[in-house]
Amino acid sequence: MHTMVTVIVRLIITVFISLILTPLVKLLAFRIGAVDVPGPRRINKKIMPTMGGLAIFCAFAFSTLILFDDLIPKSKLLPLLLGALIIVITGIIDDVKELSPLKKMAGILIAACEIYFVAGVHFDSITLPIVGFLDLRFLSFPLTILWIVAITNSLNFIDGLDGLASGVSIIALFTIGVIGYFFLTAANFYVAIIIFVLIAAIIGFFPYNFHPAKIYLGDTGALFLGFMISVLSLQGLKNATIISLITPMLIMGVPITDTVYAIIRRFLSNRPIYSADKMHLHHRLISLGFTHKGAVLTIYGLALIFSFVALILSYNHSVWSTVLLFVLVLVGLELFVELIGLMGPNRQPLMYVFKVFGNKEFREEQKKRWLKKK
Repeated sequence: MHTMVTVIVRLIITVFISLILTPLVKLLAFRIGAVDVPGPRRINKKIMPTMGGLAIFCAFAFSTLILFDDLIPKSKLLPLLLGALIIVITGIIDDVKELSPLKKMAGILIAACEIYFVAGVHFDSITLPIVGFLDLRFLSFPLTILWIVAITNSLNFIDGLDGLASGVSIIALFTIGVIGYFFLTAANFYVAIIIFVLIAAIIGFFPYNFHPAKIYLGDTGALFLGFMISVLSLQGLKNATIISLITPMLIMGVPITDTVYAIIRRFLSNRPIYSADKMHLHHRLISLGFTHKGAVLTIYGLALIFSFVALILSYNHSVWSTVLLFVLVLVGLELFVELIGLMGPNRQPLMYVFKVFGNKEFREEQKKRWLKKK
């Protein structure tokens, strides 16, 4: 009981450290030119300080190194902080000078390699239905790097509205932390502590970031949080099963969905994957008439649904019911995506199928069009 109370008190202190550091980082951002200038693709109407993620990182690093030094092994923590520091430096440079996509990717890859080779966090094996146990061997490295890069970038992609990426991160990390608390062994229980320390650091920053924001996460924060979520979720995937692999993908359902459909949308439009547009999930909701705050809260709701499904899966040990639930989630998600037009105009394949099977008049009309083309 004493240990739990001590942990809670230390987490509250972490919140206050972040709360105090954020205004200082705001002043620093203005001084070094880490600002977001209004433009065609920007939501902000005035110059805004970015680099807010630096406050989260500093609060997190201080708490894990000093406040929780008796609960988190230094041998595990220091390599993790080194990788995070590489990401934060990359983000700071990008917030000040705006790096090219390739240079930014280089920073993420260096951090991912550090996690693989120095921290020793990576995929080792996977157990699949019917196939059984598979030792990943030489595939371990590319799959681990792909996982870290994909999750890191996916969170960065949704960082377009006040409090969006930070709020989604809190929901995702809390879900990972709850699952970790009940399923991690005593040997790696420290991972759950690290997760909740990071949540506390984000909570301290959150009041400054929620609409109307006084400071943005910037790439410093979005890359750092995406990177930490990817690495912390990977801690439980060392020897993955299909369920343990699907669970973190569901927890990160919102940013992964936005990223996947952005790639599909740009591919179908013959545009580079890294080209910018105003068709992301939050852009589509605002174009449909949602207020800034309403769009953010809607995406929070979507993130909570994903997290709830992930929690159900973590307690469910039947592979086939897991697959069925996952398929139902994908179908529901596809319908939602098509309704808000996330793939672009007139791209609604699933709704088209439903119309063909459920509407006789529509079916006859499509048949006439097909015959006319012939």
